[in-house]
Amino acid sequence: MNLSLVQSRALLGLQAASVTVEVHLANGLPSFTLVGLAEVEVKEARERVRSALQTCGLEFPHNKRITVNLAPADLPKDSGRFDLPIALGILAASGQIEAARLAGWEFAGELSLSGELRPVRGALAMSLALHMDGVAAQLVLPPGSAEEAALVPDARVWRARHLLDVVRQFLPGSAQAQQEPGAGWARMEAVPPGTAPALADLSDVKGQAGAKRALEIAAAGGHSLLLTGPPGAGKSMLAQRFAGLLPPMTVAEALQSAAIASLAGQFTLARWAQRPTCAPHHSASSVALVGGGSPPRPGEISLAHHGVLFLDEPHFR
Repeated sequence: MNLSLVQSRALLGLQAASVTVEVHLANGLPSFTLVGLAEVEVKEARERVRSALQTCGLEFPHNKRITVNLAPADLPKDSGRFDLPIALGILAASGQIEAARLAGWEFAGELSLSGELRPVRGALAMSLALHMDGVAAQLVLPPGSAEEAALVPDARVWRARHLLDVVRQFLPGSAQAQQEPGAGWARMEAVPPGTAPALADLSDVKGQAGAKRALEIAAAGGHSLLLTGPPGAGKSMLAQRFAGLLPPMTVAEALQSAAIASLAGQFTLARWAQRPTCAPHHSASSVALVGGGSPPRPGEISLAHHGVLFLDEPHFR
């Protein structure tokens, strides 16, 4: 077969749109062309994929004209998340793995020159998009990303440490390898909610009865709060403990908050189901506060979703 299709996902704002990686091998002047509105880091996948395949002892079709299309063509693509699906597409198009078995799977991961898989940004958003769209696909991700994606209920996520771990699952006539402790190919299990460390709360504050009562009322009603007073009165200390008064996050709220943090590359499993507290510096730009850029990234306001946005006094000067 000279044509193969591999599924992946691209990040566009807070969305994880489906992307089909099409790989075609043809006779002619040897070349490696990558099209589909790809950023520079995506186009550099040509060198990473070539080196990774050769290092792993796999055959790279040097004598073929290789064309890789990332569809849809009008959707911007960035980062190295397409390294793994491009490599698998080349292997499937050249007959080294079984192309038909790639159906029902989605892949993302950056390749090192040795074939090791490195984490990608927005893994939780990718898994959440599958869940929201009702797509019954299995997701293959590198270590550090697979654990995030597995937080989505009923998600079928597999962790692969190396390119060869993935290739072994799709060799012609091979059965799926059994999961073993510490193996490079393993099924991820969801982390139960409520495992996050406790937030700082008002039990650490001595006195300040009126201020603490105001925080309790604001937390109970979900209101904003303005703290005034002379320097050293304890305004920042009280504001930093405001999140500890809020009720525990539901699974839906935790997923939304974690997905936004994952898009910004700031999510950690230790903070799962913990309400965020964002305190941007008073010199932060408007883009840093509200988000934006190219490609668009969430700002401090978005990162504080379902949590607390603390603006210290210099913001109002």
